[in-house]
Amino acid sequence: MIDRTLSLLNCFSDGRRELSLGELSALSGIPLSSTLRLAQGLLKWGALERLPSGEFVVGVRLWEVASLAPRGHGVREIALPFLEDLYEVSRHHVLLAVLDGREAILIERLSSRRAPAVAYRLGGRLPLRSTAVGRVLLAAQPAPSREETLALPLDQDFRVEDLGSIESLRLELKDVARLGYSVVRRTQPSHTISLAAPVFGANRAVAAAVSILAPDGAFTPEVALPALRATARSISRALGYHPPGIDGIRSQPDREGR
Repeated sequence: MIDRTLSLLNCFSDGRRELSLGELSALSGIPLSSTLRLAQGLLKWGALERLPSGEFVVGVRLWEVASLAPRGHGVREIALPFLEDLYEVSRHHVLLAVLDGREAILIERLSSRRAPAVAYRLGGRLPLRSTAVGRVLLAAQPAPSREETLALPLDQDFRVEDLGSIESLRLELKDVARLGYSVVRRTQPSHTISLAAPVFGANRAVAAAVSILAPDGAFTPEVALPALRATARSISRALGYHPPGIDGIRSQPDREGR
């Protein structure tokens, strides 16, 4: 019952924010009568709401529950004052993302009206291999998890100029781990450059990634990196992190290296 209920909620996405009962049934593979019964339960609890047209949308009760997640709202609440300072300095997009399985979730985004278009909304999911925050998070993963992500089919929803072969990306991730930052240039939905750095938690593992995203050519990594790193360090300290004295990403030890 729980799996079937969650499968109904999983039908909603950026491109499917309003769904009819028939669409919920077809997308979830659940018979229409059972879909109606489950939807009525979700309506009663507040996980779904119904428009005057009869279509279903996600209810605000889910946002209320999601805000209690410590890796989402908790990290965001601590990081927000530092993100606001970085935004005031850069006047470009400032992003904060955390790892969730084989993807990253954008838990905060500060943007000016003149900032370029970006592909991801607050609360949206980002691929790990082709975004700057994603590569920072991916570089910190143990080798087995990292290789499983690298083996996934390529996402064709966007273009990244420097996304070459998996082997070249594997080498790139080693540089990200060594240097402590990632740079990604994208051509869709606009020509942008993104620079990201790791945020560490009290356990010295990477807890999040913070990023500046701007029109390509607006800055060079060398110019923006000091402010970005200062922000990442400030958030890390606020999360209880005590640095061991190095600036790069401390990856979790690989199994074969233990």
